[in-house]
Amino acid sequence: MTRPALNRGPSAFNIASLALGLGFIYLPIAILVIWSFNASKLVTVWGGFSTRWYASAFQNDQLMDAAWVTLRIGVFSATTATVLGVLAAIALAKVGGFRGRTLFSSMVYSPLVMPEVILGLSLLLLFVAVGFERGFWTVALAHATFTLSYVTVAVHARLVTFDKVLEEAARDLGCPPWRAFLTVTLPNIAPAVVAGWMLAFTLSLDDLVVASFTSGPGATTLPMRIYSQVRLGVSPEINAVCTLLIAAVAAGVLIWSLANRWQSRREAVATKPYAGA
Repeated sequence: MTRPALNRGPSAFNIASLALGLGFIYLPIAILVIWSFNASKLVTVWGGFSTRWYASAFQNDQLMDAAWVTLRIGVFSATTATVLGVLAAIALAKVGGFRGRTLFSSMVYSPLVMPEVILGLSLLLLFVAVGFERGFWTVALAHATFTLSYVTVAVHARLVTFDKVLEEAARDLGCPPWRAFLTVTLPNIAPAVVAGWMLAFTLSLDDLVVASFTSGPGATTLPMRIYSQVRLGVSPEINAVCTLLIAAVAAGVLIWSLANRWQSRREAVATKPYAGA
């Protein structure tokens, strides 16, 4: 009689590999955050704990203007991408096998795998060809273009698992299609929509490549401003701004994760009565 294999847990090699991998990813970020509280002007000499560079960053007009432009672009592009992404997800999940579905889905999901350099150059050539002056709107439209795919993926995954009987019951009771969607479907997929919006907003905040191709006068985003100043030398002020940007991106990812977890709990609670039937 053979004894069952004992679960001895992860080996020392696995733990070391995990530690090295996490350290390689997060140690530079931790160093940047720590040195953003350095009182010294030299980024290589620790002069004590201080928040002076955060105050200095908020007093820097160029950085604040770039941050305001980035926020406006992020809100507009995320909202536009969410509206279009929800419509695209509905077409893919509910309309069945319509003619051109494969081409449509390929065009929607292609920005997920397309290099940002190619996407930025393609959008630049498009704006030049149609005579669209580069500026705030070109960057916003470019960001909406490549973040739309992420919203579509998030919402489509929720629509596939959504119980269509609820919407059909509402329509049987006299609701027109648009009202059934607004009162039944949309509240159920709302966490996925919020998660898609936050993901699109986060991707817009830290984009550099696409914005570099499509920006113009008066449309310098915060990542572009940071990159241009870093080329002249890293300062503690830049570390402070990058730390704030990291915090904003982390908050967006956290909200996206909490929205998905909330949706999973709602689904688990909704299926409990059926499980006992």
